[in-house]
Amino acid sequence: MSDKVRFGIIGVGGIGAGHVVRIESLKNAELVAVCDIDPAAFDRIDSKTRERIFCTTELEEFLNFPGLEAVIVAVPHYDHPDLAIAAMEHGKHVIVEKPIAVHKAEAERLIAAAKKYPDLVKSAMFNQRTRNIHRKIKQLIDSGELGTIRRVNWTITNWFRTQLYYDSGDWRATWSGEGGGVLLNQCPHQLDLMQWLFGMPEEVTAYAAIGKYHDIEVEDDVNAFLKYPDGKTGNFIASTGETPGTNRLEIMADRGRVVLENGKIEFIRNEIPADEFCKTSTSRFGTAQTWVCAVNCAADPMQEHTAIINNVAETIRGRAKLIAPMEEGINGLELGNAMLMSGLTGETVKLPLDSAKYAEMLNKLIAESQKRPAKKITKTVDEDFSASYRV
Repeated sequence: MSDKVRFGIIGVGGIGAGHVVRIESLKNAELVAVCDIDPAAFDRIDSKTRERIFCTTELEEFLNFPGLEAVIVAVPHYDHPDLAIAAMEHGKHVIVEKPIAVHKAEAERLIAAAKKYPDLVKSAMFNQRTRNIHRKIKQLIDSGELGTIRRVNWTITNWFRTQLYYDSGDWRATWSGEGGGVLLNQCPHQLDLMQWLFGMPEEVTAYAAIGKYHDIEVEDDVNAFLKYPDGKTGNFIASTGETPGTNRLEIMADRGRVVLENGKIEFIRNEIPADEFCKTSTSRFGTAQTWVCAVNCAADPMQEHTAIINNVAETIRGRAKLIAPMEEGINGLELGNAMLMSGLTGETVKLPLDSAKYAEMLNKLIAESQKRPAKKITKTVDEDFSASYRV
């Protein structure tokens, strides 16, 4: 067996074409095949690479290509489960682009199918887990350095998108084509990091605005309050309508405050933990003395999407463990589904989320959407994804 894992890609839009370049840059991976329903998509691949690999519009031809070992699924969201399942049924390891599904019930179906293939490696493309700055925060939390976490705020509004962006594809910003807006397209990484760092809440209460800043039928502005089983609280704010936007994660803990912003971690550490200071201070006012701690993070050794592909290749060859197991993708998805459900119903949503109830709500939104006039498209080929490839 060659040391290089032989990869194929389903979907050669902007994202899939980017994965072509990433695979080609790795010493432990080799691109051998690509599949897209639109043959024009193959023009996004460098001509020398295109001449060397197998290009097809037929899914079965792709999955049966000799020597193909692993498949990256890089198509619109609704197709992720079916194509990942098809790849596993053909004995292929898989990387599924985010989100792994549009809603929890579909993620459950995908994960149930994946259990039939315990020897296959299954990863999600949660590339932001590879950032050293995020791994350092996880280390601070898991080591107990921060003590009890009291409150978490993440404002992630630097997702500004123009109307032209939404008009560039008929699947964009529709219930039937995308299944959601900022929570499902832009924020899966932050939702994944929220659960990876802080666990899952037990209740979600949210405000979600439909088309607040754009002519779209899905949410483009969300403000959610999270209540956790251990007593901490959280706020998650996301929007595609603010510019300049903000990306600021703030963690208030017993031993101080951590802020991640502008690519830097600021840790102001209490000399005496807040709980102890509150109980023992002889002053009615004032706060604990603090230290400003330097938190050094090494530069990321590899571009983050490339790091996930590299990690999967190393795992397939038995030299590593997965950074982002596919089945963990259900957690951030469930969190986003709960925010949207709360925002649209005006009710607090308890977790675990009732996946059947959410699917019913989404189906009603799709049915209502289909009664509206067809969306006017400004481009024939979408910049991120080419045509959907349904099994």
